[in-house]
Amino acid sequence: MKIYNRKTKEIYEEKASSKALDFLYNNLFGRLLLKTIFSRRLYSKLVSLIIKSPISKFKIRSFIKKHNIDMSLYEEEKYRSFNDFFIRQKKEKYKKITKDKKLFISPADSKLISYKIDDDLVLKIKNSEYSVQELIQDENLAKTYAGGLCLVFRLTADDFHRYCHVDDGRVVASKKIMGVLHTVNSYSDKYKVFSKNQREYQRIKTENFGEIIYMEVGALQVGKIHNYELDKVTKGEEKGYFSFGGSTIVILLKKNKINLASDIVKKSKKLIEVKIEYGEVIAKKKLNILGGRDDKK
Repeated sequence: MKIYNRKTKEIYEEKASSKALDFLYNNLFGRLLLKTIFSRRLYSKLVSLIIKSPISKFKIRSFIKKHNIDMSLYEEEKYRSFNDFFIRQKKEKYKKITKDKKLFISPADSKLISYKIDDDLVLKIKNSEYSVQELIQDENLAKTYAGGLCLVFRLTADDFHRYCHVDDGRVVASKKIMGVLHTVNSYSDKYKVFSKNQREYQRIKTENFGEIIYMEVGALQVGKIHNYELDKVTKGEEKGYFSFGGSTIVILLKKNKINLASDIVKKSKKLIEVKIEYGEVIAKKKLNILGGRDDKK
């Protein structure tokens, strides 16, 4: 997987290097286990019990070294388990949020790629085609996103696993969709993970970008999405966090709501992800040429 670093202007490759995932996805017996046990919530619960236990602390130091994590960015504390470390909190000074209402921010440290939602409501993500309807399981709602944008924020092991709201607004509705759990990296290209994995989403009527769908997608070894129950939300406010594992956030925007940054547009066309940070500006509000304002539908 190719990733563009906006800070260094360099492109690098991320290679999956897990022997366990290689066995589960590329071995006949492994795929059998994947279908019957490992992609189920039971497996994730067992993993959760282990990583929440004090004995899991031994894994922290090697994990930091392996993923080259800069711990100076995070609050200092004594972690009781590996999961406590995984959901660590960033220092406030490293969560800078612009007050400019016209600017659209990233919800998380992640690797971003954007996709156009065509008029047939089809998304071509990686090697799979999805319909917006199967993603959110609501036919009438899906139709309102024709011609819009789908932003996919992929969180990896080295990322901060908490995420924030992208604008002020209010929650219109929430939905949880139970499902199996697959990894979200390249091993699972043959699986339509975004429409099969456990996920939940909120419809949020934002003040500046119309109504959006903000979805969290669980992955293998995660299975747990922690969202706060809020009716009114604020830009930059923490929305929730993922437990241990790789995870993804999907945001759907309606047609003509934002102008995505040109580097993200260009890289996305080449199927190159862009490395971004929590609160980083990634787009501007698209203004109505006639009235100078956009509608809020």
